[in-house]
Amino acid sequence: MGARFGIGLQSDKRVADYERLAAAAESYGFDVVSVFGDLYYQPPIVPLLAIARVTSTVELGPACLNPFTVHPVEIAGQIAALDEASGGRAYLGLARGSWLAELGVDQRGGADAVAEAARVVAALLAGDTGGVDGRRFRLPAGAALRDRPPRPRVPLLVGTWGPRLAAHAGALADEVKIGGCANPAMVPVMRGWIDAGSVARAPSRPRVRIAVGAVTVVDEDARAARASAREEVAMYLEVVGGLDPTVEIPTGLLDAIGVRLRAGDRRGAGALVPDELLGRFAFAGGPDDVAAHAARLLDAGADRVEFGTPHGLGDAEGVRLLGERVLPALRDRDRGPAAG
Repeated sequence: MGARFGIGLQSDKRVADYERLAAAAESYGFDVVSVFGDLYYQPPIVPLLAIARVTSTVELGPACLNPFTVHPVEIAGQIAALDEASGGRAYLGLARGSWLAELGVDQRGGADAVAEAARVVAALLAGDTGGVDGRRFRLPAGAALRDRPPRPRVPLLVGTWGPRLAAHAGALADEVKIGGCANPAMVPVMRGWIDAGSVARAPSRPRVRIAVGAVTVVDEDARAARASAREEVAMYLEVVGGLDPTVEIPTGLLDAIGVRLRAGDRRGAGALVPDELLGRFAFAGGPDDVAAHAARLLDAGADRVEFGTPHGLGDAEGVRLLGERVLPALRDRDRGPAAG
């Protein structure tokens, strides 16, 4: 399988907007449309069902659900419904989730809990009534979904930045996504963590793919695109900035960004993000810049690149430039030189 490319949507839109952007992405030839599952945003299942209605070829799914706010039994039911609505094109993304401590959610043992949740979902989709006996999540013997899922298994994506969950993914998942990452140096690190868990993988299963996805702002005005991306990156740098072991964050930078964000000064917070960090956590610039950046990730070993919200200075224009300029350049690169 060659390189794959996706569009990632934040769940903050109207139904018609999801349909419009997803239909455009499919028409340009993107392989995957994902909807994020961030705290305080719409549940991904709502936009995903709308997207399923207006598309016919793209794979689609949540990136990612967490089992601490949505129980694995509910996740299984949602994914089974999405798989039916999309004609067998659903995937499931699972992750520990962020910002949950402020809700009082206990995420201790989070990596193991996500792995248990994946097993519960897998058993329910497969109709396996033997039960799952986990420490955090259990499924009693005889339990089954009341409606029969259309497929006994959907592809599993695990979102993580950590070695323990990556090792679990090496045994269980089809794909690992490093969310909020545009850093080529992180890809071989993640590959090593995944491979540590692959010894427990069934020999018949293909190797686990790696996806990288991050804030994307592409525009013919490259300078304006980078300025906009800085503001977007500042919003989540506190979460992901300290997770990349290949990146050194300047002392005091995250605190300074946080002060400006809490004061409502997004522009000021974004202005503090240096060029070096911007390039590690976002795709930003003109179409050629973004294509070259994505190509470096593929060269580093990534199997899929996902271009995330907001896509451009306007979402429609951003998706258009990604579809008409960035994606063709990457497809041409993936095909290689024509035989002479």
